[in-house]
Amino acid sequence: MPRIEIQKTYKIFINGQFPRTESGRYYPLKNKKGDVIANICLSSRKDFRNAVVAARGAFGGWSGRAAFNRSQILYRIAEMMEGRKEQFIAELVAQNTPVKAAKHEVEEAIDTMVYYAGWCDKYQALFSSVNPVASSHYNFSVPEPTGVVAIIASEYLSLIGLVSAIAPVIAGGNTCVVLASESMPLCAVTFAEVLNTSDLSAGVVNILTGKSEELHTHFSTHLDVNAILYCRNNKSEIKTIKENASLNVKRVFVYENDLKLIKAQGPYFIFDFQEIKTTWHPIENIGSSKGGY
Repeated sequence: MPRIEIQKTYKIFINGQFPRTESGRYYPLKNKKGDVIANICLSSRKDFRNAVVAARGAFGGWSGRAAFNRSQILYRIAEMMEGRKEQFIAELVAQNTPVKAAKHEVEEAIDTMVYYAGWCDKYQALFSSVNPVASSHYNFSVPEPTGVVAIIASEYLSLIGLVSAIAPVIAGGNTCVVLASESMPLCAVTFAEVLNTSDLSAGVVNILTGKSEELHTHFSTHLDVNAILYCRNNKSEIKTIKENASLNVKRVFVYENDLKLIKAQGPYFIFDFQEIKTTWHPIENIGSSKGGY
């Protein structure tokens, strides 16, 4: 009697766990032959709200880590992605990506994570400054993470689009909620498994699957989201997101051309999701009665 192969169950990823969607809804993912290769969760507004709560809860701990420790964790994620390289390639091929292109995408995604691991303890020095002031004070400006970032990842670049959006956000100490590609979601769920078995704290990255047309309004109206990264080219959704984000002054970054985010990697993508804090510190007068010459 032939053995029945066990098919993988693709779930969402919230607070370090893999729940099924609260809505109970799914959609069939098909290959180019029309065969169903997986059932994918259709995430709901409640799923998104739960993910934001998890991201906010994780923010204090993640942003408070030493920069070199965040670097170690991102590098560990890259190591584990390397170990699952063949699985990522197989999932991309199942989603109609040619084998050669799939291999290149996986390698580029791993290299991107390593790249941002290297920037974790360096971007602060690049963007900080000592400012001249007309008083006896030191005046410092330093970058600090924005908070919770909602990301609508690339629709057509399954793994590299996801990693290129997440890596600079978490490298800068932020936490995030990510909506993966609707048509190519398999790598996103496997990437969540990588995150879950790495040293990354629960809630730092939360990954949902489903439809942007249902969720983009919730991403842009939730008052505990501090910034939005949109990596698609739907003009109607972009307009709605920008209008909604103005209600509580969220930052909005739109990359309609996915390749801009992928090909032009650099510390400025980290800086997009930083706030500048300026600190004043008095200078004790030299020669005063308190310890002067």
